[in-house]
Amino acid sequence: MIIATAGHVDHGKTALLQALTGVDADRLPEEKRRGMTIDLGYAYWPQPDGRTLGFIDVPGHEKFLANMLAGIGGIHHALLVVACDDGVMPQTREHLQLLSLAGQPPLSVALTKADRVDAARIAEVQQQVAQLTQQLGWPAAAQFVTSSHTQQGIETLRQHLSSLNAPAFEPGRRFRLAIDRAFTLKGTGLVVTGTALSGEVRVGDTLWLSSLNLPLRVRALHAQNQPVTRAQAGERIALNIVGDVEKAQITRGDWLLAQPRPAGTQRLIVALRLLQPLKTASQPVHLHHAASHVTGRLTQLTDDVAELVLSQPLWLAENDRIIIRDSNAQHTLGGGRVLLCDSKKRGKRQPDYLQWLQQLAAARDDSASLQAHLAYQPAAYDELGWARQLTAPALDALLLPLNPVRLGTSLMSDTMASAWQQRLREALSAFHQQHPELPGIGHDRLRRVALPHAPAPLVPGLIDQMLAQGELRQKQGWLHLPDFAPRFNPQEATLWQQVEPLFSDQPLWVRDIADALQQDEEQIRGLLLTAARLGHITAIVRDRYYRSAQIQIFADLIRQCAAAGGSTSAADFRNQLGTGRKVAVQILEFFDRSGFTRRRGNDHLLRDARLFTPSAA
Repeated sequence: MIIATAGHVDHGKTALLQALTGVDADRLPEEKRRGMTIDLGYAYWPQPDGRTLGFIDVPGHEKFLANMLAGIGGIHHALLVVACDDGVMPQTREHLQLLSLAGQPPLSVALTKADRVDAARIAEVQQQVAQLTQQLGWPAAAQFVTSSHTQQGIETLRQHLSSLNAPAFEPGRRFRLAIDRAFTLKGTGLVVTGTALSGEVRVGDTLWLSSLNLPLRVRALHAQNQPVTRAQAGERIALNIVGDVEKAQITRGDWLLAQPRPAGTQRLIVALRLLQPLKTASQPVHLHHAASHVTGRLTQLTDDVAELVLSQPLWLAENDRIIIRDSNAQHTLGGGRVLLCDSKKRGKRQPDYLQWLQQLAAARDDSASLQAHLAYQPAAYDELGWARQLTAPALDALLLPLNPVRLGTSLMSDTMASAWQQRLREALSAFHQQHPELPGIGHDRLRRVALPHAPAPLVPGLIDQMLAQGELRQKQGWLHLPDFAPRFNPQEATLWQQVEPLFSDQPLWVRDIADALQQDEEQIRGLLLTAARLGHITAIVRDRYYRSAQIQIFADLIRQCAAAGGSTSAADFRNQLGTGRKVAVQILEFFDRSGFTRRRGNDHLLRDARLFTPSAA
C-alpha cells in the first residue's frame, strides 16, 4: 500500500508523517536547514498483520512541483494536508487537480495545526475543503482534525489509514518500475528505488534499463523497506542491481523493464482532459509521466483527443497518465491518458482515424482495446503485448475469443483478413480478363495491384492461406484463380504442335527453332513468349528456353542441396547436369533473378522455397 501526501508548502505534511510513523521523511541537509521539503521523502509504517504502509512525502512549494509529480505515479491513496490556520491555499487546489488528472486515487484529508485555531475556524476550513474535494471529484473524502504538536486526532487517523487496503495484485502484467533514486552502498553496490507500476520481480531476474537498453541482474530486493525475494506492483521497491552500468548513467525517470524495447515513444495519442480551453490548438508543453519530465508539442485533434510529439522518448504503455503543463512550466493545462503509443505521422485528421481513436478512448479493459486495435489495422504481436504491458500467456488468453488471423508475427481480425482476400481475388479476376494469355500474376505485383497500402510483409501470408485453402493456384510462381486456364489462339496452337516436340532436356534458342522449321524468327519468338506465359517453357536468358519440367528438376536439385545444409555453385551444377559451364551459369543466374536463390560469392543459396514447387504445377 502506497500513500502520497499532497498540499501547500508549510502545512505540516512531513511533521504529520513523523507523528504517524515516527520517521522524519526529510533526508537532505538543505531540507533540515530550511525546514522545507524539497525532494521526495519516504516513510514506512509496519502493521500488526504483516503489511507495511509506505508513504511518499512530496514537496508543497510550487517551485518543486516537478518533484511532487514524480512521486504520485502508481500510488493507491492520497493524503491531502491542509493547515487549519491557512485553510485552502494555491497548492492545495493545484495538488488536488494534479491527483485528479493522474488517475483520481482515493483521498483522505488531514486538517493539521488544529491547536493553533479555535473550533469555529476548524469548522470553516472543513467546509472549504469539503467544497473543494467535491468540486474536483471526491464527493465523500474523509476528514481528520489533527495536531502533530499535541497529537490530537493522530491515533484516529492512524486507525483510518491502517484500515486501507491496496487493490488486488493484477497478474499477467509485465514488470515496470519508474526509477526515482539511484545510489551506491558500501558493500552492496548500486541500488535504485522506485514505485512498481505493474508486474512482479524476483531476486535473480534480469531487467532492462530503458535509457541504455542494458540488461541488469537483480541481486537483492527490498519492498516497503523490508528484505524480500519477490516484490510486485503497488510497492516501493529498492533493487540492488549488477551489470555494465554506473550510478551516473541512471537518472530519475529511467525505467526498469521486464522486457526490452530499444526505442521509447516520441509520438503518441492521448485522451485529453483540459482544465480550461487551450489558447492555440498546437503549442509547446512540459510533460510529466511517472518519474519522467520532458518537453514536447501538443496538437489538439479533437476536443478530447490530442497528439504529443516529445523532445525525448518516454517508455509508455496504453492507459498511462500524463500531466501537461504550459511552456513555462508554471500552469497545469490538463492531463492525458495514453491511447496509442506510436501515432502515425500523416493523416491524423482523417475521419476513420479519429473515429478509431474514439473507440480506443471508449475501451475500458484490455479485451476491448485489443479488439479495437485489430478491427482497424493489423498489429504486431509484440507491439500489442507491449502496449498493454501483458505477458505472453495473458495476451494469448485475451486473444483467444477474438480469434485473430496470425500472419507470422502479426495479427489481424478475421473480418479484415476476409476483406483483403476478397480484394486479392477481385484483382486477380480483373487481371485474367485483361491478360487471358498470361498464366497469372506474380506475388508482389498482385499485392501492389490489390493492396497497395497494406503492410508488404502481411500479404504473402494471406496468399499462402488462400493457396492452402484452394482459393488460389500457383504455377511456376504465377498466381491464378482455380478455374482459370490460359490458352493459345488457334494459329499459335497449330504452330506449337510443331515446336513442342523439339524440346527435350536441352535448352533451345529461338533462332535454332526458326531455322529447323523454316519459320520467321519473329513469329517463333512471339510464340515462345506465349508458351512461356502459359508455363510450358521457361527462358533462362533472352531467347533461350528450357521445358518448364526441366526447370522443375533443376529447382529440386537446388532444394536438395539446401536441405543438406549446402549451397550450389556453377561447377557443382555443371557436374550434376553433365552440361557446359556457360549453361550452368545461365540457369543459376535465372534462379537468382527469379528470387528462388541468391548469390553469395560463387555460391547460390536457396531464398524462396515456395517457387518452383511440385504443387505449383
